[in-house]
Amino acid sequence: MNSGQLKRAKKQVRRAVLARRDVLTPRERDRLGALVTERVLALPEVDSVHAVMAFWAFGSELPTMPLIEGLVARGVRVALPRIVDGDLEPRTWRPGEPTTTTSFGALEPSGGEVLGRDEIDVVVTPAVAFDREGRRVGYGGGFYDRFFLRTRPDAFRLGAAFGVQLVDGALPAGHFDLRVHAVVTESETVRCPRDP
Repeated sequence: MNSGQLKRAKKQVRRAVLARRDVLTPRERDRLGALVTERVLALPEVDSVHAVMAFWAFGSELPTMPLIEGLVARGVRVALPRIVDGDLEPRTWRPGEPTTTTSFGALEPSGGEVLGRDEIDVVVTPAVAFDREGRRVGYGGGFYDRFFLRTRPDAFRLGAAFGVQLVDGALPAGHFDLRVHAVVTESETVRCPRDP
């Protein structure tokens, strides 16, 4: 598949999966999000971590504030991404600390400490769609693929999403698309093969 075909295939996936996700009501998103949070906090990979990079949900994404609050209550240092020069910069954040709004509507920390690549144990990863092999289709910026390359090799990449975002069959992917190690939805935890 050439790059043009790959872009078109990903665009089709985005359109189809976003249509399914967007019909979830805010109440249903909150209910399902609480179940995802419970499953994530029960994972052994999350049980005794020191630092987690989470994400700030926007639009119809999985609400992440309950997960952030749950991690902070355990004494985990939580970082949220801030876009700096086209890349993600993990900055510590706690509920109530100041944020700024990005051009696409998400919030990012106004301050906070930048966490180094060796400090992050888990990267909670957003996407429009995941498959059962850990492939993901994001919003098209490649931010997380570049970020994964800058984290420790043993950092756990965790996809967190609604069940409607988990597709059967392989998602379109290029050689630069890096996989997550597990995907957690409201009803299951899918363990994925590691990248070679």
